[in-house]
Amino acid sequence: MKKAINIRMDESLLANLDQYAKELDRTRTYIIEKAVSAYFDTLDEMISDKRIDEIKSGKMEVYSLEEVAQKLGLD
Repeated sequence: MKKAINIRMDESLLANLDQYAKELDRTRTYIIEKAVSAYFDTLDEMISDKRIDEIKSGKMEVYSLEEVAQKLGLD
């Protein structure tokens, strides 16, 4: 199911979006969905980097599988 959203976009970016949509005979929505979907890999990498930095700085603790199992009484 799709849900409508409203976004604000710089006019030049919107013009580029419209050019791509016209050239590809697709809708703005289709192009935006594909762009966001493709960007998820970049966002995942950014989140991974942030978590690694938090671990290195001591802001986050890491537990081994064995430690988690023991704390949950699964050993």
